[in-house]
Amino acid sequence: MFVLGVFFCFILGVVVWCLGGILASSMEVDSEKGSAYECGFESFVMARVPFSLQFFLVGVIFLIFDVEIVLMLPLIFLFDYGLVLFVLFTLFVLILLFGLYFEWKEGSLEWVK
Repeated sequence: MFVLGVFFCFILGVVVWCLGGILASSMEVDSEKGSAYECGFESFVMARVPFSLQFFLVGVIFLIFDVEIVLMLPLIFLFDYGLVLFVLFTLFVLILLFGLYFEWKEGSLEWVK
């Protein structure tokens, strides 16, 4: 009975999601909704200032390695669970270090080229 309830909730969610997509696609696109709010006046500066792609890449790399540090915190407890988990975690860290080496050699970590 539980499986039937979960299946019903899943189907209901898919139907609601599809109906939302259909209703949202029928709305007209208005250019004023995408512009910056300037109290009714024409904007003096460009609202969507493009930022450096290098800044975005450094942010993504920081996020990836920040998550790696968070995942390294329970490393102390892996010694209790056996060698297999320790080897898997070490493999995970080595893959991330290989990614860091690749980013370094590619030049993505250099702010000014």
